[in-house]
Amino acid sequence: MPLLSNESLMEKAAKRASYRLKTAGTKLNTVELAALEKHCRDKGVTPGELIRQLILAELAQDQNEKLSGDPTLIEIVGVRLLLVNVLRPLAAGQKVPVETFDKLLDQISTAKHELAAELAMEKGK
Repeated sequence: MPLLSNESLMEKAAKRASYRLKTAGTKLNTVELAALEKHCRDKGVTPGELIRQLILAELAQDQNEKLSGDPTLIEIVGVRLLLVNVLRPLAAGQKVPVETFDKLLDQISTAKHELAAELAMEKGK
């Protein structure tokens, strides 16, 4: 009977992969370092943990921006949605009440980001 099974080895490898082994550093002057240390004391975190949080937040924001797509594409999708949803009733001879139009604008404001992201992913952007 082996001392370590394949499952045990895989668990240990997965655990090792989560270890923080690499560093990312910067140099600060005396005033900057003092400000960082004060800020960290006020927040109750170490400078290393604060910097790690800031880096990860920046990377997450970057990823979100990439997923949301190009601002121009987002606005084009919004205008297209507006045209399609307003011109159809008008072409059928119906009137679009102001309340309906306002509600449509609100819906488009939230939906255009998701639709632009889907279009960007489909195109392999």
